[in-house]
Amino acid sequence: MSLLLKRIYEPAAESDGFRILVDRLWPRGLSKEAAGIDLWLKEIAPSHDLRKWFAHEPSRWNEFRNRYFSELDEKKTEIEVISEKLRTGPVTLLYCAKDSTYNQAVALQHYFQDKIKNKWN
Repeated sequence: MSLLLKRIYEPAAESDGFRILVDRLWPRGLSKEAAGIDLWLKEIAPSHDLRKWFAHEPSRWNEFRNRYFSELDEKKTEIEVISEKLRTGPVTLLYCAKDSTYNQAVALQHYFQDKIKNKWN
């Protein structure tokens, strides 16, 4: 599984594979052409209330992940879209946040890693 992360404002690269924007809101100041995305999967983003509560506060990271994972468990269609793309090659999850450590794309990557690890155990 090659599930990569990249900030949407970084240039696209061939090694990105299939590029999926996983934010609920469109990135400021970026045209759709310049974004170079293959899919905008805004439905997979955390709920509005969860996103507001988290506010990229590192002290809330573990609880955010737990709550977001619960939301992701209910988003079977969106998870399957990403899973299907992963079967055909690399996928890059694109995000807007300035914080590259504590954001929903990182949590989503962890969700997939946990899901695959648990599937094989």
